[in-house]
Amino acid sequence: MLFLVSQPGVTPTSPSGVGAILFALFVVFGAAKLAAELCERLRVPAVVGEIMAGILIGPGVLGLVESGPELHLLGEIGIVFLLFLVGLETDPAGLFRLGRAALLVALGGVIVPFAAGFLLFFAFGYSNPESLFVGVALVATSVGITARVLGTMGVLDLPVSRLILAAAVIDDVLGLLFLGIVGGVVRGGLDLLQIGIAFATSVGFILVVLLVGGRLARRAKPTIEGLRTEESFFVVGVAVCLGLSALGAYAGVAAIVGAFLAGLVLAGISEGTTLRERSRTLMEFTVPFFLVGIGLNLDVMAFSKPAFIGLVLLTTLLALVTKIIGCGFYPYVTGNRWQAIRVGVGMMPRGEVGIIVAQIGLTMGVLGKDLYALIVAVAVLTTLATPPLLAALFKTVSAPKVGETGGYSEIG
Repeated sequence: MLFLVSQPGVTPTSPSGVGAILFALFVVFGAAKLAAELCERLRVPAVVGEIMAGILIGPGVLGLVESGPELHLLGEIGIVFLLFLVGLETDPAGLFRLGRAALLVALGGVIVPFAAGFLLFFAFGYSNPESLFVGVALVATSVGITARVLGTMGVLDLPVSRLILAAAVIDDVLGLLFLGIVGGVVRGGLDLLQIGIAFATSVGFILVVLLVGGRLARRAKPTIEGLRTEESFFVVGVAVCLGLSALGAYAGVAAIVGAFLAGLVLAGISEGTTLRERSRTLMEFTVPFFLVGIGLNLDVMAFSKPAFIGLVLLTTLLALVTKIIGCGFYPYVTGNRWQAIRVGVGMMPRGEVGIIVAQIGLTMGVLGKDLYALIVAVAVLTTLATPPLLAALFKTVSAPKVGETGGYSEIG
């Protein structure tokens, strides 16, 4: 196996350790890009190929690579820069106009999947803690996956795309709150005051960054332009991205939310600079490690049990349908049925967020290996299902011209 540098006499900083890590990175990056190229030629979203590459080269199939701290770190950095770029390419004013709609979409996308997941597994005889963790895992939405697909299709500027991304950010905050509540229930000590403080801190962090950050960025623009450092906007942009990502993690809203906010803050001053172009290059290098990592976490041997396969498929179907129902309810009642489906499908992938919930449940001793494998499988399957569905749903949609709403005026 690659990424195993903790053998006697072999450390990550020794020549043999460095060589092993670099070769593993070569295998992962090369496999991801080859699979992405093949999918593009077959007119399948590249993200599907990159995830499938992880399954193929992972422990369950070829056994070339297994997940390790190096790969995990690069994947986390990749998703941070992906959300940073999404923020840079998002119109902050347009995003704010979707605030109410995004909140209602996120609430539906949290409540419906959580209730359905808990009730299904409780009915199947699983314990309360197990059922609660499955419910929380179904709450998750991987904004990184959806952002990657929408960005590849060139539709990030559409109002419906902005609605999906805004709702996904709110979903992250609510999902973390649910995870904290479930963790407290499982441990036997639910501290409502602590949860309230954590929620207030998260919301406060987002509001402060959005209300103050843009003004500070505009004032700082002349100073940045006067720096003698080459690519000064890119250097400052990366620093702001990493800084707000770290603060986001400390504030309890997740690093990717901080990265997205950093992009929003700098979006207004990035026109005419190389910030977006350079950030895209950085993102293209690091994101494949995140996507391959999802595939690596899937235990294919668990699929040798027919009962397990049936439960995975049923849970996956539930995960897909509940997001469409929960997230699509508000757009549906406003009269746009196709938009309701697009929003629901855009919120379907659980990706790394669902896997993180599974890992926490496993670490706490709540989830056994089978349930852990089930949640990871559902996260992977919902992630694989989303890109082709989004591609089909957005195939006939074009960006609205200046002064037009593109048929989405009823949202927001």
